[in-house]
Amino acid sequence: MRRFLVFAAVALLLSGAVAAQPEPWNINGPHSAATFAVRHFGVSTVRGTFTKITGAVLIDDKDPANSSVDVTIDASTVNTQNEGRDKHLKSADFFDIEKFPAMTFKSKKVEKAGAGRLRVTGDFTLHGVTKEVVLDVEGPTPPFNAGRQGIKRGASASTKVNRRDFGLVWGSVIEGTALVGDEISITIDLELDKPRPAAPSGN
Repeated sequence: MRRFLVFAAVALLLSGAVAAQPEPWNINGPHSAATFAVRHFGVSTVRGTFTKITGAVLIDDKDPANSSVDVTIDASTVNTQNEGRDKHLKSADFFDIEKFPAMTFKSKKVEKAGAGRLRVTGDFTLHGVTKEVVLDVEGPTPPFNAGRQGIKRGASASTKVNRRDFGLVWGSVIEGTALVGDEISITIDLELDKPRPAAPSGN
């Protein structure tokens, strides 16, 4: 009986350890995007979108500290609905996509921030410069069965950065007002797919 109890206790601990493992989720690129907003001459706001996002997310609903985020944003996909401006943004004056084709975010800490919200701290790399930033996250949503499209979740993260911290200093000053504002608001909207089980291989 004693051996049985010891075995049962070990089995229970092992099952708990397995249950505590965070679940992997893939970023659904066509249904995800990163948007930004910046002031122009201090009188209007220019908004743009990066349309290609890749990466993976680990989610532990019971203990968010076990979760993680790894996102890559293709800088060449910037779109502000203005061809000339987009070309300028891709140039050496701004993103310099020839040298720095991607932006990345890699989390270092995930913590609860209230009901349905998380606070994610990590390293954001832009224009070859890496700085620690904090993302305010709404979600992730509960898993949703989308039928043939599989199991899905969603999340929206936002933060603000100073472009000059990343070496993006272009922008003349006219009468004390910058042509391009320093503060950039960033929002990342993600649709996440649960990886499908691998099909059994034939003999």
